[in-house]
Parts: sequence; C-alpha cells; structure tokens
Amino acid sequence: MLTAIIDYGSGNLHSAEKAFQRMALDVGAGDVVVTDDADVVARADRVVLPGDGAFPACQRELTGHSGLYQAMVEAVDTLGRPFLGICVGMQLMARLGHEYEEVPGLGWIDGEVTRITPADPALKVPHMGWNDLVIDTPHPALAGVQTGDHAYFVHSYHMAVQDPAQRLAHVDYGSEVTAIVGVDNKLGFQFHPEKSSDVGLRMIANFLTWTP
Repeated sequence: MLTAIIDYGSGNLHSAEKAFQRMALDVGAGDVVVTDDADVVARADRVVLPGDGAFPACQRELTGHSGLYQAMVEAVDTLGRPFLGICVGMQLMARLGHEYEEVPGLGWIDGEVTRITPADPALKVPHMGWNDLVIDTPHPALAGVQTGDHAYFVHSYHMAVQDPAQRLAHVDYGSEVTAIVGVDNKLGFQFHPEKSSDVGLRMIANFLTWTP
C-alpha cells in the first residue's frame, strides 16, 4: 500500500508527512511518500493534496506541474483511488474559486469558494485557531469523531456547498463555515488534521483505512 502526498510547491508538507507516516504505521497502511513524480502518484493507492496560500496560485501550481495534475485526476476519477484534500487542497475540489479572481477548480464538489463573512464584526478574518466541529453527515472518515471535537483552522475563504449531502461537517464562526466535504471516493478537510491533535490523527487513520 502506498499513500502519495502531492508536492506541487504548496502546503506544510513536513508536518503532514510525519502525521500520515505515524498513523500509517499504527494502522498498517503501508508507506507514505511526499512526491512531485507523476508516476508515483499514478500508482499510489491513496492520494493526498495539501495546500496553503491563495486558491489561484495553488491551482496554477498544480496544473503547471507536467503530468502531475493528469496523474492525480486519472488515479482519483478513473481508478477510484481514495483522495483527501487539505486546506486549499480541499478548496480546489470545488467548481469555482473567488479569491482575487474567478478560477475553476476540479469540480468534484458542487460548491464555490468564497470569503468568510461572519455576522459578528468582532470575529476576525482569517478564521484562525481551534473550533468545534459540527457533524452534518455520517461518514467512515469520521468514525470516533463527534460534534464538539476540536480542529485547527487557518483560512480566510471557505467552500459554500450547494448539495447538503456533500457537506459532512461545519463549524460556527459567525455563520456556518464548511469544515469537511465528501463525495464518492473524495474527501476534503478545511482544517489541518496534522495540527489537530488526537482528533486530527484519528481522521488521518480513518482515511488510511477507508475503502470507498
């Protein structure tokens, strides 16, 4: 078994790599590698797409890496390999992003990425720090996770999901902010599971043992 964490010049790859390697060892999920090699992504049993920064820059970096984007789409869309997007990696799953300019996403989730607009002006953007998850839709990736568990967020934009069934969890930040999305073999976490203590590690382990 091989899990490929895609290196396309965006994301906190070191901490993600260590967290995924630790949990892969715990649950017997094989090897975890950080790679920008399209061939490795193409043969991986699971694919993880991290992301930090702005949606347009991440989208261009991903699609600009020769063969990498195509290998990811082939593995996930055609071969049905389990996929996890983290932070902007999750946002890229949407149809469209509105950060600075309109930029198309992967279109895997029926949603658009828009700026967080809390109703309470005292709540600052970016949304940064710990927040309580509210579980909307049960999913194997959330086994052992319940409403009230904390996850660590750092973001100014979130995904407004059109199909309620595709939003697995949200948090309250002056309005409902999407925290987890999922459809078929694809998952996305807006928060950083590698920084979310035992809850985040549990969700990583759940992903590594999930068979869609």
